[in-house]
Amino acid sequence: MKRDMDLVRLILLKIEEDYVSTALYNIDIDGYDKETIAYHCRILYEAGFILDYDDYYADDELESFAVSALTWEGHELLEKVRDNSRWANIKSIIKGKALPFSIDVLKSVATTLIAAATEGAVTAYLKNGGQP
Repeated sequence: MKRDMDLVRLILLKIEEDYVSTALYNIDIDGYDKETIAYHCRILYEAGFILDYDDYYADDELESFAVSALTWEGHELLEKVRDNSRWANIKSIIKGKALPFSIDVLKSVATTLIAAATEGAVTAYLKNGGQP
């Protein structure tokens, strides 16, 4: 199965929104089937972005799956890709430069965009005599 970074982002957003203190079962995201969502939850768990992942099979068919909270790293990644405009820019840069759409490249591009925006905000703040 091919990794879908849009789905990865949507899963992180969904877990952040819905998780309170118990497992989330069979996360539902419009446009994606249960098997695809479960696969992406599993690889997010393997990558250290969510704390727990369990799946349950019967007759070689996925019956259900469960996830728990985001890890610190999961929250950090989500903060970098949360904004729809920034997400569109990140994808455009990666595609435009023919970069691999990996987590490392994603984080690098996002971090660079955030650093540039931060530098611009601080420069403007200083030019305005410390006024926002």
